[in-house]
Amino acid sequence: MTPEPDRAATSHTDADLVAAAASGSESAFRALYRAYVRPVYWLAHSLVGTSADAEDVTQETFLAAWRKLPGLELAGDSLLPWLATICRFQSANRIRRQQRDRVHTAAGVDETIPAVVDVEKQVIDAALVERVIAEVGTLSPLDQRIFHLCAAEGYAYQAAADELGVSHGVVRNRLSRIRTQLRNSIEPEGT
Repeated sequence: MTPEPDRAATSHTDADLVAAAASGSESAFRALYRAYVRPVYWLAHSLVGTSADAEDVTQETFLAAWRKLPGLELAGDSLLPWLATICRFQSANRIRRQQRDRVHTAAGVDETIPAVVDVEKQVIDAALVERVIAEVGTLSPLDQRIFHLCAAEGYAYQAAADELGVSHGVVRNRLSRIRTQLRNSIEPEGT
């Protein structure tokens, strides 16, 4: 009998990992967590404004994701859009809770809590994340993998090259081209 962690370890697509995690595989869920914790954290940070709150929102996002995985039908190749949606809801809940607590706590004014929620900034940040995700989805599978490893997981060029079985130069050149393509496709008109 093959143990569950081995099956998850050999799965490379998000759909495979989601299916394994939904069936209870903790190693598959850990793989998804490692793959997406950084982009979820940075989205949370852009929404809530502090590192401590962003860490909490990130953990709350993955906890909610773990609970909802059994009913998830993955649309597309990446779990990130779904996680970004959960993260936005968790961030909004945290901000509302902090504002409510501030109103009910006369002595506790915490200057690290944003006094005003900049809804326009949240919408722009969320729209930018969605445009980046959509644009990354148009890349070749190798380019998507390079972007994921280097931009989302923080791999160095050589580590990504070793993981993908390509040369350092291939990773460096393709990532440069990917970044240029993303920058050109997501910059607002007229800038």
